[in-house]
Amino acid sequence: MNWARIAGRWQQLKGIARQRLGRTTGDYAGVVAGEQEHRLGGIQVADGVAREAREKQLAEWLAREHKADPIHK
Repeated sequence: MNWARIAGRWQQLKGIARQRLGRTTGDYAGVVAGEQEHRLGGIQVADGVAREAREKQLAEWLAREHKADPIHK
């Protein structure tokens, strides 16, 4: 296991903690930020890529999902 994957797992854990704290306190912006952090960590674990590349991949994926979602068309 390389350090990128270990850092990705840590980021996923932080994201989950941030989501739960946001739900507990009613801070929904924190919940959304935690979800994004969790997704970025998942990308890093799967690919072992740098942060900038992960953020770009996540933005591209969200754009594709947004286009495919019939509610947001």
